[in-house]
Amino acid sequence: MEKPAFQDLYPEHWAHCYGCGRLNEHGLHIRSFWDGEETVATLVPRPHHVAIPGFVYGGYIASVIDCHSTGSAAAAAHRAAGGDPATGPYPRFLTGTLKVEYLKPTPIDSPVELRSRIVEVKGRKVTVETSLSSRGVVCARGEAVLVQVPDTWEPKA
Repeated sequence: MEKPAFQDLYPEHWAHCYGCGRLNEHGLHIRSFWDGEETVATLVPRPHHVAIPGFVYGGYIASVIDCHSTGSAAAAAHRAAGGDPATGPYPRFLTGTLKVEYLKPTPIDSPVELRSRIVEVKGRKVTVETSLSSRGVVCARGEAVLVQVPDTWEPKA
């Protein structure tokens, strides 16, 4: 049996994000997992994620770094609180800040791997560093500060 992705363990009312929401039929469906002390996700850009022929749009790169980072923050906070990684619900995080460095053009015809390192878990704030690689080459790096959604915050329809 496949272990659940972090995003599979979000409560239903928080599972609609375009990047990582399992309930968004048009979304990217990012699925992140622990790999030792790092987190990892692999995605395949689609032809409509193009910037210029042959290369991925920078907004797609920022989006997948953002959503993988929020999932990584949720997993890190859940683990820090003593939660079982395979059991939810995971807390939901939103982006406070996101810095993306574009290092090399990202080929559109190959999978991209996102790999994150948890820098700090401090209260309701988690800092995550992420790299995006294609064909074994780091094409972009991101640093995100993620903030846990308050338990009393109710989503509006």
